Amino acid sequence: MNRNDRASWGWLAAAVLAHLIVSIVHGVAHARAEVPLSRAANLFVYFVVLAGPLVGLVLARQTRRVGSAVVAVTMAGSLVFGVVNHFVLASPDHVAHVAPEWRLLFGATAILLAVTEALGATLAIRSALAYRSGT
Repeated sequence: MNRNDRASWGWLAAAVLAHLIVSIVHGVAHARAEVPLSRAANLFVYFVVLAGPLVGLVLARQTRRVGSAVVAVTMAGSLVFGVVNHFVLASPDHVAHVAPEWRLLFGATAILLAVTEALGATLAIRSALAYRSGT
């Protein structure tokens, strides 16, 4: 692994770990604000939002292209899920509909999730493409 690979790997790992931390804090805000999720939404959160990027990161240590692709797909899916549920659909999960005492933390972590997901997906796509081209 050359210097560029190590730097790219470090940034991708940092984005995934930052996303995990923000996800945990957002989950606390969800619970405290009593924002319900459907069973399907909960499964998506556990398997795609939380586990998916971590699995991809582990896979990337062995197979950079496959692992990076897993991170890219799960982060992009998480981004779409979060933006739609937090900012588009009128539901209890929309940032404007959360209990006032939890709205700031909920909204701030929803924004940070979108940022880390966009960053993680972008870095993972770049990593997968760089590996494919041999650079």
